[in-house]
Amino acid sequence: MSARRAITAVGAALLLALLPGTAQADAGYPQPQPITGQQIIHDPTVIRLKSGGYVAYSTGGVIGARTSKDTKQWDDAGNAFATPPSWWYEYNDTGDPWAPDISYRAGRYWLYYAVSSWGTNHSAIGVATSRTGLPGTWTDHGKVFSSETTDTWNAIDPAIIEDRGRLWMSFGSYWTGIRMIELNPATGKALPGADVHHLATRPDAPYAVEGPYIVRHGRYYYLFASYDACCSGVNSTYRIKVGRSTSVTGPYVDRTGKSLLEGGGDLLLEGHGRYIGTGGQSVFRNRGQDWLAYHYYDAEDNGTPKLGLNRLAWVHHWPVVK
Repeated sequence: MSARRAITAVGAALLLALLPGTAQADAGYPQPQPITGQQIIHDPTVIRLKSGGYVAYSTGGVIGARTSKDTKQWDDAGNAFATPPSWWYEYNDTGDPWAPDISYRAGRYWLYYAVSSWGTNHSAIGVATSRTGLPGTWTDHGKVFSSETTDTWNAIDPAIIEDRGRLWMSFGSYWTGIRMIELNPATGKALPGADVHHLATRPDAPYAVEGPYIVRHGRYYYLFASYDACCSGVNSTYRIKVGRSTSVTGPYVDRTGKSLLEGGGDLLLEGHGRYIGTGGQSVFRNRGQDWLAYHYYDAEDNGTPKLGLNRLAWVHHWPVVK
C-alpha cells in the first residue's frame, strides 16, 4: 500500500481490457529519452559522477545499480551492497531496501534508502557513504530516522536537499503524506528533537501521496511527489505533481495558490500511450540542465517497469517536462 516495489504485472492484453483507449491522446506529454541496454528499473535516483559517467540506484536487489557513460546506454552494475546490513531485518524479513536517494557533499556520495514492509509504517531510513559513488564501495552508517505504528507518518522514500548550510530530508508515503526533518550535516542523521514538518497530503484516507523530491530553482523550492497507486504494472495510476514554496519547509502551493496540505498540486506528468504509471521520480543536474528521472510501466512490454528520463524546462517559474 505505502511502499514502492518493482512489480512486473500482467500483459499488454490485460491493459487493452482494463484500460479503455490505450491509444489515448498523450495530453501533449513528450516521450522519455530513448535509452538502450538495461532499461528495467523502479524508483530511480541518478547522479553524474565526479569521475565521469553516471550511476542510477533503485528499488530491487540490495539497492540495484546501473551505470552509463552518456545517460542513453545503461548497463547492469549489480547492487550497492553485496549483502544487506543486519539491522535491516528489524523492518522486514527479506532485508529488501526501497527508494534510494543519492547526493554528493563534503567530498563524499551519500546514499539514503528505506527499509520497511508493505502496508506498515514500522519503517526506517538509513544512510551509507562512498568516495566514488559506485556499487560495492558503500559503507553503511545505520538509521537516520524511523517511524512506528503510533506515528502519523511513514519513514520511507527519503530525499535530501542542502540549503544555506543546513541539511533537510523530505520523506513519506500515505499516513497523512509528505514530511520533512532537519539532519545533522556531519552525520547525515536526524537532529535530536528536530521538528517534523508537514508538507503535503490528500483530503481523504489513504492519503495516496509519496516519494517526495525537492529542488531549488531561482527563489523557489519545488516539491515533486508521486500521487495515487504504483506497483500494479499496467494498472498503476501513479502520476507526478508539483508545488512550490519560498521556504524549504513550506508551505507549498500550486499555480492557483492551493496548498499541498489541502490536496493541491499541479500535474507534471501522468500515464500516456505506452508509458503507464509515471512516478517514483527524482531530479538530477547534468551539464547545467535539470533532468527528471522516473519509472513507468511499459504497456507494450507486459507492464515491465522501465527508466524514464526527460529534460525539465522552467517556464514562468514552473517546471515543464520536455
